[in-house]
Amino acid sequence: MNIPKKLLYTSEHEWIKVDGERGHIGITDYAQHHLGDIVFVELPEIGEEVAMGESMGVIESVKAVATLFSPAGGRVIEVNDELEEAPELLNEDPYGNWIAIVELSTSDDLDKLMSAEEYTAFCANLD
Repeated sequence: MNIPKKLLYTSEHEWIKVDGERGHIGITDYAQHHLGDIVFVELPEIGEEVAMGESMGVIESVKAVATLFSPAGGRVIEVNDELEEAPELLNEDPYGNWIAIVELSTSDDLDKLMSAEEYTAFCANLD
């Protein structure tokens, strides 16, 4: 399982890559593997305000429907429109294909997320 060290993770299997006051958000390799073939992604609305742990979209696969939760609070400033036509990109490269970019409202939320090492241990306890 691929778990890049430069990202932060949630217990709901989302990742965030922080770049200044912006955070790229996506799902982890663990999530895409357990969902199976992803067939639909409901993206958040640009301008939408999201709180940490709040629903910001839906991911549907042949096996399940999963809620996408925001790893941090902020305002959605960009979405990955490519996923509307090609949701399977999340299966092919879950870390290269982000879902949304959020302008972070506070960095305090980031302190509550897991490091790569913590997330690796978390996932090991699930299997």
